[in-house]
Amino acid sequence: MTNAKQGSFRNPVLSGDRPDPAILKDGDDYWLTYSSFDAAPGLSIYHSTDLVNWSYTGVALPEPPGVVFAVDIAKVDGRYFIYIPFIPAPWSTLITEPSIYVIHAPSMTGPWSDTVDLGVRGAIDPGHVVGEDGKRYLFVNGVRRVELTDDGLATVGDLTLVYDGWQYPDEWITEAYALEGPKLLRRNGWFYLVSAVGGTAGPATGHMVIVARSRSIDGPWENSPHNPVARTVDAGEAWWSRGHATIFPGPGRDWWMMSHGYENGFRTLGRQLLLEPIEWTDDDWPAAAVFDISGELAAPDRLTVQNESSEYTEDFSDFRLGERWNFYAPAPGESSRIATDGSGLILAGKGDRLGESSPLTLVGGDHRYEVSVTVDLLEGSPEAGLVLFFNRRLFCGFGIDGNRMVSYAGGLATYWNEPIVPGRRIDLRLVNDGHVVTGWYRDERNEWVRHAVRYETSGYHANTMGDLQSLRPALYATGAGSAKFTDFRYLPAILP
Repeated sequence: MTNAKQGSFRNPVLSGDRPDPAILKDGDDYWLTYSSFDAAPGLSIYHSTDLVNWSYTGVALPEPPGVVFAVDIAKVDGRYFIYIPFIPAPWSTLITEPSIYVIHAPSMTGPWSDTVDLGVRGAIDPGHVVGEDGKRYLFVNGVRRVELTDDGLATVGDLTLVYDGWQYPDEWITEAYALEGPKLLRRNGWFYLVSAVGGTAGPATGHMVIVARSRSIDGPWENSPHNPVARTVDAGEAWWSRGHATIFPGPGRDWWMMSHGYENGFRTLGRQLLLEPIEWTDDDWPAAAVFDISGELAAPDRLTVQNESSEYTEDFSDFRLGERWNFYAPAPGESSRIATDGSGLILAGKGDRLGESSPLTLVGGDHRYEVSVTVDLLEGSPEAGLVLFFNRRLFCGFGIDGNRMVSYAGGLATYWNEPIVPGRRIDLRLVNDGHVVTGWYRDERNEWVRHAVRYETSGYHANTMGDLQSLRPALYATGAGSAKFTDFRYLPAILP
């Protein structure tokens, strides 16, 4: 993240993979969560008062029953709700088709209820709103709508089609039409429906933000003459595939939009959080206040100083899942694989290969960084190590099994036989220098040795694998037995 002077900020406001942001303004406070997909715990909650600096407060889903897609947050009668679409996954036992559930709490910091099945099938991307009739509704992809009961914990009737979107010119290069992500707001007697079309990944110019409005929650919905409100027009821009937005009032009389986008040249980081000012036209339509959101922008609070990326070290003495670390593709009870003994993190092996091991992954948002850890193989015959992990089919890095070093590239164990002294303890380090990944290791000789093979990882992203993830540092243990990890360090820049 580049330094911004006081009263200014630069995008992203929360770096790393934070797709499909949902924002709630609650008095002077702002609350944020985003799609957690295959991660457990799921739905990390963040808080801010200035929209630029965000602080982690906890998780809403300790054990998601399925893959978590784009959610919405609502507050009604002093109670907080998160409406969640779950998607089936090989590790889920409850979810057999896309289904929308809800959780609720007396505070955004919890405690959150168990998931409640709304019985809405075949839908994703819920957007909550209270109509002029005082009734509660969910809008979903399509765009379809279903009424909710007064307590927001059940539905009334079936989904009905209410809006078929805004059609962009056919010559525009997009991934697919994909009308999704409806978010609603009310202002000056109008209901505004903010949606996304054009596809989430694919070509850089695909995803975009569109707006429609109506005097009634029942429609008819009129498309904005200023559509799209946000779009990547040219692949030379700094931010690609901008979409899935929420428009909301700022701390003053200003208005803002939070969306996600891929950084030009760094799709590997996933979809990051983008903040930009919104202005209202004379005829009451929201429009982008600036075209280029890559430079320094005036912050909502002119006293704001934007936080910078910093070094992160972990001795695992008080290890907690959620803020930084999550399991990938967890089975129920995955957290039982973890133990701490005061000197490190003990991780039980899972599966018979790295791709099926549900590694512990760390969200990172830097172009260049260094990550290191010490690995000790404990009982049994596990394999354990340090990798950069995209999904079960795509990763790179290395580990040890007590007899040899196993090297990975492109999601496969390579033929390369790195000449290390057999042993059950090793220090590992990976340096990612703008997609060029170099490995280092240190054994009983106590000297850092560079791995003979470097990797180029610029293609480790969604358009390669068709999976909406990001490339993350990860610790893994597979096979029979367990491993201990100690002295973890993440540096957001290359050390000399």
